Amino acid sequence: MSLSFRFGTVGSPLGKPKKPGGSVGAVLYTRELGLDALELGWVRAVRVSEKTCEAIRSVAAEQDVALSVHAPYFINLNADETEWPKSRKRLMDAAHYGFLAGATDIVFHPGSYFGHPAKEVLLLVMERLQECVDDLHAAGTQVTLRPETMGKGSMLGSLEDTLEMARLEGVEPCLDFAHLHARPGDGSMNTYEEWRAALEQYATALGDESLKRLHIHLSGIEYGTKGEREHLTLADADLDVEAIFQALHDLKCAGRILCESPIMEEDALHLKTLWMKISGEKEAG
Repeated sequence: MSLSFRFGTVGSPLGKPKKPGGSVGAVLYTRELGLDALELGWVRAVRVSEKTCEAIRSVAAEQDVALSVHAPYFINLNADETEWPKSRKRLMDAAHYGFLAGATDIVFHPGSYFGHPAKEVLLLVMERLQECVDDLHAAGTQVTLRPETMGKGSMLGSLEDTLEMARLEGVEPCLDFAHLHARPGDGSMNTYEEWRAALEQYATALGDESLKRLHIHLSGIEYGTKGEREHLTLADADLDVEAIFQALHDLKCAGRILCESPIMEEDALHLKTLWMKISGEKEAG
């Protein structure tokens, strides 16, 4: 029996040796650590050749490490007409080269409301996202676009926003539980009942089977009244990870859990151990 979730890091593990370098080295080190998922951190720009993508794809398949990509931060589905083409190119490049590298999921920050109501913003967002999806499908780029739930109320990316975007084929949320906890700014979204309700809302919107392919970000987080401030280690934060894991287990969820704490591989291994304890699952072999 294998675990319901794969565990890994967002970006290369911090202890990755210098040789072999780059993403290939990150994949090899991920497997060496006992982890089996990696989110390639292309957060500044997508600067990778097709040859390098082939090397990443090959080693990830060989090592059985599931890949995703974190697209550049500078993407905004609500950008003005001047900025939108640049945002669109960043997202499409992440999807194109991510697919060549063997990634199945492309995580991105959806943008800002710029003070406008969510319903109004989503009209434009859905139109733009649909065009991106159509172009990816036409090119044979088979990836799932994953708008991330965001940690500040001023940012496009509430759970409801991402579920609305996920009405489009080929789009599903990236659930960042730390962001969902920080977003209200008052310490709420931290109980078993709240997490279970959020997951049930997810299943109602996208179908029960969607809970089998969750893509989760997890870390500790510091927050104030306006939401997220910075990521923390799990030990330094008030996020009730056990409550999250109990809700995930009770609803028979599966997928990937990627850690982005300041000690990410250490915390990723802690999360894996905690999941095995709560779920009662054991690794195959």
